[in-house]
Amino acid sequence: MTKAEVANEIANKTGLDKADALVCLEGFMAVVKDSLVNGEPVYLRGFGSFIIKKRATKSARDILKNTTITVPEHNIPAFKAAKSFAAAVRNKK
Repeated sequence: MTKAEVANEIANKTGLDKADALVCLEGFMAVVKDSLVNGEPVYLRGFGSFIIKKRATKSARDILKNTTITVPEHNIPAFKAAKSFAAAVRNKK
């Protein structure tokens, strides 16, 4: 499902104009992104959490140069579904 399709679904379910739904969706994504950039997780009860995961320093191979390189510690954004959300997806047949 694309962002436009999500906005259309929101518009259909809420009665908002499609353009307004798209603006709301864009605003939500901007708030989540800004929060994660500032190191603050976003918790949505019953849906899930947008969190930051820390990846440890590790060794990797550069196959073109046949050398070992060190990948430094870094943070990545992640989503963890709520238990009820994960169960609903898992039990869907």
